[in-house]
Amino acid sequence: MSETVLLVGGGGREHAIARAVDEADEPATLYACASNRNPGIARLAEDFETLDENDPDAVVDYALAVDATLAAIGPESPLQAGVVDALEDAGVYAFAPREADARIETDKAFQREFMEANEIPGRIDYATFEDVDDACEYVREYDGDVAVKPVGLTGGKGVRVTGDQVTEDEAVAYMRDSDWDDWVVEERLVGEEFTVQAFVAGDDVLVTPAVQDHKRAYEGDEGPNTGGMGSYTDASFQLPFMREADSFEALQILEATVEALEDYRGILYGQFMLTADGVKVVEFNARFGDPEAMNTLPVLETDYVEVMQAARDGHPLPELEFADRATVCKYAAPEGYPVDPEAGTKVAVDEERARDVAVDYDGDALLFYASVDERDDGIYTTTSRAFAVVGVADTIADAEAVAEAVLDEAGDEGLHVRHDVGKADLVQSRIDHVEELRGD
Repeated sequence: MSETVLLVGGGGREHAIARAVDEADEPATLYACASNRNPGIARLAEDFETLDENDPDAVVDYALAVDATLAAIGPESPLQAGVVDALEDAGVYAFAPREADARIETDKAFQREFMEANEIPGRIDYATFEDVDDACEYVREYDGDVAVKPVGLTGGKGVRVTGDQVTEDEAVAYMRDSDWDDWVVEERLVGEEFTVQAFVAGDDVLVTPAVQDHKRAYEGDEGPNTGGMGSYTDASFQLPFMREADSFEALQILEATVEALEDYRGILYGQFMLTADGVKVVEFNARFGDPEAMNTLPVLETDYVEVMQAARDGHPLPELEFADRATVCKYAAPEGYPVDPEAGTKVAVDEERARDVAVDYDGDALLFYASVDERDDGIYTTTSRAFAVVGVADTIADAEAVAEAVLDEAGDEGLHVRHDVGKADLVQSRIDHVEELRGD
């Protein structure tokens, strides 16, 4: 049976999902809806409806209008809004967690308390607060550096870490000046972060290659947090600073989490810190990461639609197979991002030329659009991340060279890019850091 797949969301992550559906062997017709019109998704979809993706009724109405048989939810906010629950009530299966299960991401206090109650490995010292004054007092009195996190969704930009990003005084001022009352204050973890994303349905927890994201805005890991300026994977399931035992430890954490959630389905994203004391949980997300989806989905050789079908029909998920290729993703954002972004720069990426450039490195180049404004005369930046270029090759170094060559062709006028993502010296610094932590 030919499937009709509804994609909810309009960012770079969703463009990667759309491409995975479009390249599936299983016959499928793609429809998409989001609050912003993504030109990359629109080119792959039979139709693209502009609507409030956080409005369950609007999404359901569109799903029924196109006779959707499957749905993929990209961002976290529709999960929190109950879009999956509404689709299910309407008879449309979404390969994504229901609102209650999505709390593993959408409520950071619940996340830590859930881990504690179920003795999930990778736990850390934390405290939750419903009063900002109490949270500030705890920060002042805590013996060591801390990470302060608003309880709800912040688009990856809400965390402040003392001893790294801010001073204790700045953390307290940030908390008092915010609109949040509910906070989680956690011990600061020292190590190297990595992400493992898993496909989950029934008893299956099937992991994808580890990714390292770069949240800080500027090169050398300086500046404020962003939604993610770029990321990379190696041509294996581990990153260069990891051992197989680290991957196994992360898998055990994900499996324990899924077992405790009982009826979780969709993508479970574990953000981990590799510390001197092993793998610790930074946070969980209930969907693909952005940009991490743009690293893992292009090398996924298993049919994405077949995975969703198996989950819906209660069958074991097909074994996930990945090409033995490294990837480097670099986001282009408007100049001044994220503090004072300047919109209106015309995006000039020649996709055919990008593929030709990649051939010189025996690789491939992919373009994923995110937050852009498509006009009659072209595509322009808005005030958020505009597009991502992903290089795919045998090594991280070659994949980085592909991404950089394509960005060089596009030019940097009006754009901000972290060019150091995937560079050999930055990757080596990660290796050196972990070796120092391990005492190697």
